[in-house]
Amino acid sequence: MDKEKILEEIFKVKVVAVLRINETDKLKNIIDALYAGGISVVEITMTVPNAIQQIEKMNEELDKNIVLGVGSVINKSVAEDAIKAGAKYVVSPVLKKEIIETSHKYGVPAMPGCFSPTEIQTAYEYGADIIKVFPADLVGMSFFKSILAPLPHLKLMPTGGVSLTNAGDWIKTGACAVGVGSALLDKKAIAEENYSKLTENAKIIMNNVSGNKLKGEVWT
Repeated sequence: MDKEKILEEIFKVKVVAVLRINETDKLKNIIDALYAGGISVVEITMTVPNAIQQIEKMNEELDKNIVLGVGSVINKSVAEDAIKAGAKYVVSPVLKKEIIETSHKYGVPAMPGCFSPTEIQTAYEYGADIIKVFPADLVGMSFFKSILAPLPHLKLMPTGGVSLTNAGDWIKTGACAVGVGSALLDKKAIAEENYSKLTENAKIIMNNVSGNKLKGEVWT
C-alpha cells in the first residue's frame, strides 16, 4: 500500500485509534474488536512495551485491511525502525523535520504534532501529510475554524478531547480525521476481556463521524 492509498484510507475512515496500553498480550484482541466495529486505522504508540516488536507481530497476525501505524515517535531512528517493522504511517507528538523526511524516504505518511498556527504551517511546508493538533482539548473546535479560514489547504487531525459522541463535530469543523484513545479503550472492559464493549464503542464513534445514530443511542 503506497502513501496515497494509506492517506485515502485514513480520510475515508476518519478515525485513528490510538493504542497506549501495557497489556500487550491483549493487543490483537483489542485491535480485532475495534476492526469489527469499523475502525481499520490503528496506531500503536512507542509507549507500548516492546512497541517495535509488537508492530512486527501485529502485521503478521492482523487482517491485511487494517492500516497499522506508529505513534509517539520523537526521532528519525525510531521512525525508521517502526517502518521497517511494518508501520504504515508515523505519528509524532512534536514537529521534527527529520521524522517527516524519514517517513517519506520509505514512502509512508508523516503526521507531526503541532500546536500554534506558525508551527502548523511550518509542518505543512516541511511536507507533513496530516498535522496532528495536540493537545486539541486545550484549544477546542473553534481553533480549527480559525486556523482553516486563512489556511484551508491544511489537513488537521485533533488528538485529545475527542469523544465517541463529539468526533463528528470535529469533522464538521474541518478536521480530516480524529485521533482517539481512552474514549475507545474502556479500561474496565479490557481488564475483564469484554472486547464486545470495544466493538460497541467503535460502532458509536464510526456512526458519529458518518452522521448516523445506532438504534437506542442518545448523543449528548
